[in-house]
Amino acid sequence: MNEQSQEFKAEVKELLNLMIHSLYSHKEVFLRELLSNASDAIDKARYAALTDSTVYEKDTDWKIKITVDRENNTLTVSDNGIGMSRSEIIESLGTIAHSGTREFLRQMQDAAAASKEADLIGQFGVGFYSSFMVAEKIRVLSRKAGLPPESAVLWESTGEGNFLVKDAIKEGRGTDVIVYLKEEERKYLQEWEIKGIVKKYSDFIEHPIFLDIEREKPSELDKTKTIKVREEEKINSQKALWLRDKAEITKEEYDEFYRHISHDFSAPHRVIHYKAEGAQEFTALLFIPSVAPLNIFYRDYKIGPMLYVRRVQIMKNCEDLIPEYLRFIKGVVDSSDLPLNVSREILQNNRQVEVIKKSITKKVLETLADMKNNEREEYEKFYRQFGRILKEGIHFDFSRQEQIGDLLLFESINRDAGSYCTLQDYIDSLKEGQEFIYYITAASHQEAVNSPYIEAFKKNGYDVLILTDEIDDILFSGFQFKEKQFKAVLKGDIDLQGEDKKEELKGKYGRLLDFMKEQLKEEVKDVRFSGRLTDSPCCLVYDEGDIDQRLEKLMKAMGRHVGQTKRILEINPSHPIYEAMNSLFEKEGQSDELKSYIKLLFEQALMLDGSKPNNPVELMKTISGLMINNLAVRLKA
Repeated sequence: MNEQSQEFKAEVKELLNLMIHSLYSHKEVFLRELLSNASDAIDKARYAALTDSTVYEKDTDWKIKITVDRENNTLTVSDNGIGMSRSEIIESLGTIAHSGTREFLRQMQDAAAASKEADLIGQFGVGFYSSFMVAEKIRVLSRKAGLPPESAVLWESTGEGNFLVKDAIKEGRGTDVIVYLKEEERKYLQEWEIKGIVKKYSDFIEHPIFLDIEREKPSELDKTKTIKVREEEKINSQKALWLRDKAEITKEEYDEFYRHISHDFSAPHRVIHYKAEGAQEFTALLFIPSVAPLNIFYRDYKIGPMLYVRRVQIMKNCEDLIPEYLRFIKGVVDSSDLPLNVSREILQNNRQVEVIKKSITKKVLETLADMKNNEREEYEKFYRQFGRILKEGIHFDFSRQEQIGDLLLFESINRDAGSYCTLQDYIDSLKEGQEFIYYITAASHQEAVNSPYIEAFKKNGYDVLILTDEIDDILFSGFQFKEKQFKAVLKGDIDLQGEDKKEELKGKYGRLLDFMKEQLKEEVKDVRFSGRLTDSPCCLVYDEGDIDQRLEKLMKAMGRHVGQTKRILEINPSHPIYEAMNSLFEKEGQSDELKSYIKLLFEQALMLDGSKPNNPVELMKTISGLMINNLAVRLKA
């Protein structure tokens, strides 16, 4: 017998340690996860049977069986699904192949440290390992569909850092998970406990779940006596909830079904349940979650509702049914018209799928609009979780730009932190003659309201939207809402103070400005008078079409090559420093001291922008030199 002992991957060791030793009151979820895995295995086998019926024709009585052995203290969950080969069982049960594992573990550690419920099991594909919360040992016996009985494999582990894999024999295809319960967890052998967990979490599983129930029956030998017999009984309703009339479905049933398909303990924000009839017939049961999954921004996050064709699950996540900016939507779509053997390639070029996608997108956006208009507080809770994803539609769905724009919420400089306005709110409060929707990209509300770039806007009573996500500059640069163009206050030449004043200042400071341009020609694209500053002496701005600093940093962090962008130095000629510099220029011409002041202004603009000085050592020397000169003059006086 080929026997092999292997170490768990580091992440699995850490995960098992957390699950076994951290307080987690929802231990019962281990059974939900095992039943969910069994259901998935049967779905895979059913789908494979559509194209390879010779392998499965002997056994199409799909079922899940829970077996209790009180003598050996074991609970077994069996299925006749797709099964696993030796390599698959090592890969599936020895590794967590997920880019979000680090984040999951961090959240588990934080929850354990704070003695709080993590409510995370299932979100990261770690459901199987939850069984170690109640088990002292787990054995998994599996045989891959289509392979002979002697090709089966046995996996075994106590969750202490390693696992054993060896050859085995199994008559039928599928998988048996045998959980050797800890002595203090024997309650999970009780019929009422198992039934309660199945009713709570797995009642809507499409495949029948059976349990041997102990009953008393009259003895056939002596009718005056009763004997105990065990009979197999189906313990789940096996109802396709999405096919029932929504008027007959309670909120509790919707919530439990959502928890079943999403592995999320929170109730959804909204339920969208409808049936489309006509040229394209399908039923959709969709959910808007209330909490964003931790891994929703990872590249391998699975998007799209489950796709069924006449109650046969074809895909666990059908990404072609929903646009990526609505990837938070969970649910089921059951079509009457698609072929049972539909493939991903067929889906991508199928007109019927495109019709379903348009219908779902329309329904979801209409539902969000209804939430925004009639349940603003609830909508703001949703937006804090998913607004960053929703606004991606501005960039990717041009045909619905304005509809999506109407759903967006923004902080602004005229509102307290955490208070939102819509774009319509902003337009309704425009100043007379205001042509643009102004916005500033910043790391926080506080940084934005303290920024020198909005000084003239504050003085003139203009509101400025605050955008805090790194991708905002791409999304909103050039965006237009209700015929009003978005304009970044960090870019271009903005003049809220009038051209007449600029012309007057050019006559006074023109020569000094030209000298500053010459001195800073290697560092900046241009030096010009500012129409956005009222108090600060200077700032650096981007040309129209340039990417801003926050996006530039993000792209560099992603390994993208970003060329060096020269910015424009804007100076505030109303600031007293330029009167003094101009006097020095007229008195001493192009002196070293004046050159130091110009260099110092540029470095100051860098720091105001949140950048590091080009040469901190040289900057300190310049400041020290100017301080020494100033002190020397004062001492002589």
